Formats: sequence, structure tokens, C-alpha cells
Amino acid sequence: MNHYRRYVMLGLTTLLLNGCASFSAGNLFSHYSAQNSDMYDAVASGRYADAAEDLSDDVIAGGILDNMERGRVYWLAQRYPQSMQAFDASDNAVQTLQNKATVSLSETAASVGALAANDNLSTYTPPDYELGFLHLYLGLNYLQKNNVEDAVVEMRRANAVQKKAREQREKELNAAQDKMSSEGISPNLGSVLAHYPNAGKTLDAVQNGYLFLLSGLLYETQGNLNDAYVDYRRALAVAPNNPTVIQATLRVAKALGMRQDFNQLKTRYGKPTILGDKQSRVIVIDEQGVVDALQGWQLSLPLYDSQGHMALYSVALPHYSEKNHPQLAPLMINGHSRQVAPLIDVNQMAVYNLNERMPVLLLRQAIRVLAKNELRKELAKQDQIGGLVMNIWNTLTEQPDTRSWMTLPAKVGTISRIVPAGEQTLTVAGHHYRFNIAAGNTVLVWMSRQGQQATLWHKQLGQLE
Repeated sequence: MNHYRRYVMLGLTTLLLNGCASFSAGNLFSHYSAQNSDMYDAVASGRYADAAEDLSDDVIAGGILDNMERGRVYWLAQRYPQSMQAFDASDNAVQTLQNKATVSLSETAASVGALAANDNLSTYTPPDYELGFLHLYLGLNYLQKNNVEDAVVEMRRANAVQKKAREQREKELNAAQDKMSSEGISPNLGSVLAHYPNAGKTLDAVQNGYLFLLSGLLYETQGNLNDAYVDYRRALAVAPNNPTVIQATLRVAKALGMRQDFNQLKTRYGKPTILGDKQSRVIVIDEQGVVDALQGWQLSLPLYDSQGHMALYSVALPHYSEKNHPQLAPLMINGHSRQVAPLIDVNQMAVYNLNERMPVLLLRQAIRVLAKNELRKELAKQDQIGGLVMNIWNTLTEQPDTRSWMTLPAKVGTISRIVPAGEQTLTVAGHHYRFNIAAGNTVLVWMSRQGQQATLWHKQLGQLE
């Protein structure tokens, strides 16, 4: 009878694990970053086609994260239809997750299975900053196809994510503002104009200035200056020293006749740059490198029962290690080297998110150790082999939860230049990219650079104010 009991317990555990949507041998005995290391290295070195080939056909993290990675890799490899398909699949999976009113049997199994093995078997819930990037890349896919209307829809959805992220952290942001004020640091003008807390790096970590800038540019392209000004002010709150953001905010404040705002902006930043009769504007969005991948930290701890029997338990947690990111070659516009101004630091967003999640990860780790220990003791009552098997199981299956969108850029910067109308030449790592701008018009150049390679394209934004 006791043997049957042991087999039933093992069978139930196996059944629960197989109920997990992301159950696989890889997730059971490895972790996300390790399973995707070849793909990550290919992206980091600019081998986009190789990265696309390295994408796994298996379910690793589920429909949300797996498709985020596919969408981004296909995007860099300029396989745009596949990129859009993957991002749409991820978006649909997110909506399915958010619309669930009750916890399903499979989710319950996944939760219990994760406690029996590791958190890689639980349902992946993307953090706010990843959701914002999901809508950003959906928007860029539409823009690349010259569909500005649908691109703006995605920007509105992204802004809804941004608003929710800020509201959920209002208390912390206000505390950071109070601390900065007590240290004699005055609020930046963007925070004042946008009615945002002046929370310094804390605000940068939860609000994406890249999204705000792109959203403002698309609104301005449509002639919707009021919404453009709202997002430019928000971008200025996050990136108060970025010249592209500064000029856009000045430009639209003047066009809207916002005299008080415009005078404050002019006093702080100087007069806006005005296009001459034979001049045009180039705005470059420059994504750089690849965000750091989560690494695993493991430690084996001995636990003793009341009879003095010892069992080893592995404690495994994710962490970010310090990395030196390679210096990218300078950009040149019409033969002149141009400095890229920082806009956002995605690594900072990722670290902030991990710090927010760490208390929950620690709690689940403690619960899992207790659960595994109870199961081991129950099996050990039957025979020593059962206890030994559980010791091995505990050690092998405890894996850190390193799931994150690991193909995002590490940083994003911008360049904004007034140039003579006509043909323009952008030089990246020795490669020349040429395009034309009519007098009085603005062109947006989007690029993403990894290693010595770059993916880029340009779009005419028309005559901005």
C-alpha cells in the first residue's frame, strides 16, 4: 500500500507538471537565458539572419514572451511580415491573459507545478516596460508600411500602459521627488509642464521617453498638435537634456501659442531652431546594443529533519551582472560626425523591474523549499531510495526564473539636425545610406545597431511646425 501511495504522489506531480503550458525538459532542468543563449549572442553581434534561424520552434516561455522575441528578431532581420505576425500573436496572448476572469485548471496546475519544480513553469506575466515596447514595435511595423493611422493607435495603447505604470507607482515616485527636493535638486521643466513627479532615475525606469517621442512625432505628422505637445512634455520630463525632445517641445509650444510655456522653455533651453527656405530636418532614432540577459545564481543549502536526516536544496534566483557594453562607431550625417544624445536606458528599466519582483521571487523560493522538503520526507518514510531520488530532483529542477524580453536594445538615443534640402548621406560603420528630403520637410530615420551591423529605414514626416 505504501508503495502505491508513493507512486500516486509521483504520478500526481508528473500530471501537474504536464498541465503547465510551458512544461518542457528545458524549463525543468534549465532556464530561459541559457536556452536562448545562441539566439541572444547572434543578435548582440549583429548576425540577425542567424538569430532568426536560432529561434526555437518549441514553447519556452509561452505565447507572450516567445512571440515578443520572434517579433523583434524578425524585425531586425527585416522579415517584416513575420515580425508583425509574431507581435500580433503576442498581443493576442496578452489580451487573453488580461481578460481571464477566473483561474483555469491549467493555470492552477502550472502554479502548483512551479512550486514543485521552478518558476519557469508558471504563466509569464510581462512587466509594464515590455508591454510598452510591444506596442511600440507594433507601431513601428505599421509606420514602416506607411500606415500612420494604425501606428498612432498603437501609440495610444502604449500610452495607456505608461499611465497605468505611473499610477501604480505614484507613491514611490512622489517619495523620490521629495528626496530630491530635500537634497536641493530643483524639478526639471518637463516635469512641471507635464504635471509629472520629478523623480529622476526612478521616473526614467517606469516611463519610456522613446515611446513619448515617437508618439509625439506621429501626432505632429497627423497635424494633431495638442496630443503631440502632451507627449513631448512627458518625454521632456523623462529626458530633460535630449536636444531632439527639447526642440520638438519648443516647436509645438510655439505653434500652439502656449505663450507661458514657450517663454519658460525658451528661458531654459534657448530659442527653437527654425528651418530656412532651403533647409530640411533629419531626426534619427538610434537603438544601440542588446539589453542585458538575466543570469542565474544558485546555492545549495542543507536542511535537517528532527531525526537528523539531511537533504540538499538548491536556492536559485535571477540577477543582472555588471557588463561592459562595446562602444559603437560614431554616426555621420553628410560626412560630419554627430553625437547621439541619450533618450532611454532599457537596462535601467529591466533592473528596476527585477528589484520590484524580488520580494515575490524570494517568497516563492521559500515556499517551494518547504513544499519539496515535505514531499521528500513523505517519500523517505517509505524507503531511503525515495528520499535520495527527491534530493536529486530538488537539485536538478531548481532553476532561476530568467525570463525577460532579452532582444530589446540596451539604450536608445537620438540625433536631430538641420540640413540643406536634397540628398542626405547617413554613414554607419562604413556603410552609406542615402535618402532625399524636400525643403521644409522632416525625415525620421529609424535604426537599430548591434556589433558592426545595423538595420535602418526612413520615413517622410512632411512639414512639421
